[in-house]
Amino acid sequence: MKPTVYIDADACPVTAEAVNIARNRNIPVVIAGNSTQNLLRHVRRSDPRQPTDGFWVDTLAVGIGADAADFAIVQELKPGDIVVTQDIGLAAMALGRSARAIGVRGRVYSRATIDADMQIRHLEKNVRRQGGRTKGPAAFEDEDRERFAANLRRLVDESLRDGDEH
Repeated sequence: MKPTVYIDADACPVTAEAVNIARNRNIPVVIAGNSTQNLLRHVRRSDPRQPTDGFWVDTLAVGIGADAADFAIVQELKPGDIVVTQDIGLAAMALGRSARAIGVRGRVYSRATIDADMQIRHLEKNVRRQGGRTKGPAAFEDEDRERFAANLRRLVDESLRDGDEH
C-alpha cells in the first residue's frame, strides 16, 4: 500500500518541496492547515484532486486552534504514512500510529529519541512560562531545504519498499 504524505502546512517552509516529491514518486499528499490559509496555492491545476492509484493532492482545512491540524492529521494516519511537521508533539503522535515523521529542516524523528525531544520541549516551555528565554531556531537556510528534500525522498522510498513487503 502506498504511503500518503501529510503536510502540517501552518508555517511550513517546505510545502512545495514535499508536494513535488510526492508528485515525482506518484504518491498522494494531503496539505492540512487552518481555514484562514490559502492551502490551494500549493496545488497545480493539473494535479488530480480525487484519490487514484497514484499521485493526487487534497487539502484538509481545519478550524483555527492550536492543535486543530495536528489532530485532523493524526485521525487520518495509517502505518507507513509520512508527516511533515515542525511540531514535535505531532511527530510523537505520528510515530505512535506507526507512521513516519520528518521536520522541515530534514530531521527524521525516531521512536528511540522522541521521548527526549518531548522532554526538552516541555522543559523549554516551562522556562518560557516563568518569563525566561530559550534560544529560538536558526534562520532557515538552503541547506535545510536540501536536507529536507533528500531525507523525505529516502523516507518515501523506504515506505514504498516496506509497503511492498506487506
